Amino acid sequence: MDDVARERCYCGIGLGLGYISPVSTLIKWFPDRRGMATGMAIMGFGGGAMIGSPLATKLMGAFATPTEVGVWQTFVVLALLYFVFMLWGSLSYRVPPTGWKPAGWRPPPAKANAMIANKHVHLKNTHKTPQFWLLWLVLCMNVSAGIGIIGAAAPMLQETFGGALIGQPEVGFAEIKSNENLTKAAATVGAGFVGLISLFNIFGRFAWATSSDKLGRKRTYYIFFTLGALMYCAATYVAGFKSLALFVASFCIIASMYGGGFATIPAYLADMFGTQFVGAIHGRLLTAWSTAGILGPVVVNYMHDTRLEAGVPFDQVYAPIFLTLALLLGIGFIANFLITPVADKYFMTDAELAMEHKLAHDKALNSDEKKSSNNTPTHGDQQMLVIIAWLLVLIPITYGVWSTIQKAWALFQ
Repeated sequence: MDDVARERCYCGIGLGLGYISPVSTLIKWFPDRRGMATGMAIMGFGGGAMIGSPLATKLMGAFATPTEVGVWQTFVVLALLYFVFMLWGSLSYRVPPTGWKPAGWRPPPAKANAMIANKHVHLKNTHKTPQFWLLWLVLCMNVSAGIGIIGAAAPMLQETFGGALIGQPEVGFAEIKSNENLTKAAATVGAGFVGLISLFNIFGRFAWATSSDKLGRKRTYYIFFTLGALMYCAATYVAGFKSLALFVASFCIIASMYGGGFATIPAYLADMFGTQFVGAIHGRLLTAWSTAGILGPVVVNYMHDTRLEAGVPFDQVYAPIFLTLALLLGIGFIANFLITPVADKYFMTDAELAMEHKLAHDKALNSDEKKSSNNTPTHGDQQMLVIIAWLLVLIPITYGVWSTIQKAWALFQ
């Protein structure tokens, strides 16, 4: 294994370890708004790219010399920044004690055949349920249909619209490739398109996941698969008569639902299997994301390359690709339709749950503590900590969003 491959493995391991823990913890703190909690966390997860990328570019520019590009210095600075923020965050959050719930909130009464479980499935039994594998397929299809085309967003736009992107509709993509000035102009617009769908991807994570608290997870995924398939079919049609605005709008919606599906799945898991092992279950289910990261790009790139080799014009390459991705969403729709409540035999008994709490050293919340926690006023120092925490989040996120908007603005010029 070479150094680059080894570094990618380390980054991937760290990404997975750092991603699961906050999401599963937030689900337990927000039993009444699981979608909002996971949407906010995963929006931050995606928003990191909007912060890190422009920051790294600026740091490399600052450290660059005639003999060095400033890469290692940039890595050192970023490592120190990440270390401080991640250490502070990891030492600050806590897992709520067993029995905790927000003040004034009462869990809804248990209903037969309900899609929100009131008990918990043990990790060792999760993979034995059909619901786990159906959710695995739901996530895989949703991500495959989104990640494949998002990864090729800039060349897709340039190949489909050619010179129309730069005010020269009579110029095809082949001519643009042979002219350095036209290539740079088209690449700028392509980067703007990537920036725009990145914004929809990020904010779709919060908006769709939050709305799932009202709509329900299953109904939300019905919307993802139905509307997503319609948007791909619409993109096939509008690309034919070169409507750039409608084409971009279609993929902005698709990007929002790709992010929304990714953010809603932890809450869906908590609804189906309970919260006791939701972090570990989520980790196992993310193998669907890894699979989709291969499946989606392979499908898109294979169909793209074979059609070009067959002599298909650039602006006609993507129509069957869009229809294929719509078909993947159709498979996801069927998998979501087949999901039913988990059978009672898979849930842990009260004795088994108590044993798991003991093994995990969970602290139970007694009635006095519960009463005190529900009636404790907000002190000035607590308010100040909340303000500082929000500033530490909002300032870098605002910087990342502004940097992305500047790139996206090229699409409207």
